[in-house]
Amino acid sequence: MVWAGISYGHWTQLHFIDSNLNAQRYRDEILRPIVVPFIRRHHLMFQHDNAQPHVARISTQFLEVFNSKTAELISHHQVGIKQSFPKEGWVEEDPKEILQSVYECMERTCEKLGQLNIDISNIKAVGVTNQRETTLVWDKETGEPLYNAIVWLDLRTQSTVERLINSTPGKNKNHLKTGLPISTYFSAVKLRWLMDNVEEVAEAVLTHRAMFGTVDSWLIWCLTGGKSGGVHITDVTNASRTMLFNIHTLDWDPELCKYFDVPMEILPQVKSSSEIYGSVNSGSLAGVPISGCLGDQSAALVGQMCFQDGQAKNTYGTGCFLLRNTGIKPVMSEHGLLTTLAYKLGKDSPAYYALEGSVAIAGAVVRWLKDNLGIIQSSAEIEKLAGDVGSSYGCYFVPAFSGLYAPYWEPSARGLTQFTNTSQLAFAALEAVCFQTREVSLTQFTNTSQLAFAALEAVLKPSMSETTALGAAMAAGAAEGVGVWSLTPGDLTTIPTDKYQPLINPEGLGSK
Repeated sequence: MVWAGISYGHWTQLHFIDSNLNAQRYRDEILRPIVVPFIRRHHLMFQHDNAQPHVARISTQFLEVFNSKTAELISHHQVGIKQSFPKEGWVEEDPKEILQSVYECMERTCEKLGQLNIDISNIKAVGVTNQRETTLVWDKETGEPLYNAIVWLDLRTQSTVERLINSTPGKNKNHLKTGLPISTYFSAVKLRWLMDNVEEVAEAVLTHRAMFGTVDSWLIWCLTGGKSGGVHITDVTNASRTMLFNIHTLDWDPELCKYFDVPMEILPQVKSSSEIYGSVNSGSLAGVPISGCLGDQSAALVGQMCFQDGQAKNTYGTGCFLLRNTGIKPVMSEHGLLTTLAYKLGKDSPAYYALEGSVAIAGAVVRWLKDNLGIIQSSAEIEKLAGDVGSSYGCYFVPAFSGLYAPYWEPSARGLTQFTNTSQLAFAALEAVCFQTREVSLTQFTNTSQLAFAALEAVLKPSMSETTALGAAMAAGAAEGVGVWSLTPGDLTTIPTDKYQPLINPEGLGSK
């Protein structure tokens, strides 16, 4: 079986597993049912001239196809998506371009399968994964988006966040129902801004034509028919990033909706992460069920097989996100971590939770050095530049382009106040990713910094990097009515990994 994953990130891509394998071997030995599209998206944000809106092609959509027996990647396709920066701190994307990139990935990927002599009828299911907090509102009667998608990194809602925090008893920004702090990061404040500042959105809400959703909701609604019967749904992992969802009852919370003054009728129906939501309405994959939906970090947790309490993964892209499976009971952090839904793999299956350390800027800092400072011509050059100096020589790089996320949640924080040479800056930039990872790791596992790393035995890095897509495909293939991927522990595929042993001296950890 093969499945495809549509991934919405720096590029739109459709992946098929292991395109290097012989096509005859696929037909004779490997090919069983296929599981398809997962959508993953990543974003980068850069400084720009405030006088001119800035557009950069830095977001990506993927479609990836995997073999459900071996978890091998068969093939993929990717398409770039534009991000625009109308004002400082604003980050937007065109919802129609996002949708078009998905259709393009689907068609191009099916063409590539044909070139491998693989029958696309072997594709048995589609899974969707997306960056979680990006917010859209569209008209259910016309099918048209009412404004650009407001991307997760966007900072325009800072004044709204401050007002909400100041109106909260004790000015406490943490909320036990949601597991999240009140922050510009999450969807509710973006939705509130749209309702307050975009006339078309406000009118559609008043006339009961508005639909709200994160990118998964928009894509699934469109792919299943749009204004002609499309299903308006999301899954528990994406819903848990809105600040409107009660992570204990696993449903939209009337009190939270009243707090943010959001009418519940515009919200999508919340489903599990693995069930048949509907079928693709048109194109080469028409009739294929869409049966998996996971936010990207949850999809990566599933794709890296972190199904046991205490297992954790950290993935690096625009930012980096460390998630630790905490089992079927939510664990509340007192140290700035998020409590979030990890997955719910079936309508009647229990929900699993995770503690999350969210770092806004990781890989994005390398592109910033290239595009904004011009100190490198390609991302690969940074390693040599940093290696030339061997130390930051006291320069500390705080990549607070969007404020600081976990564990501080300080949106007004800004860094880069020191003047230094380019080699030291390159070294400090790479080191900043390590420092942030270390910080959220310490917060995850212990209150004592020395113990966390002393206990670290090894880091396992999957040899196949598309584990986020894999997680969405696994959820799609395991859905009731599809049943081509078993998630029982004894049936799970072992993913090849590279093992890294820690070389750092725990006694010296406190020096920086």
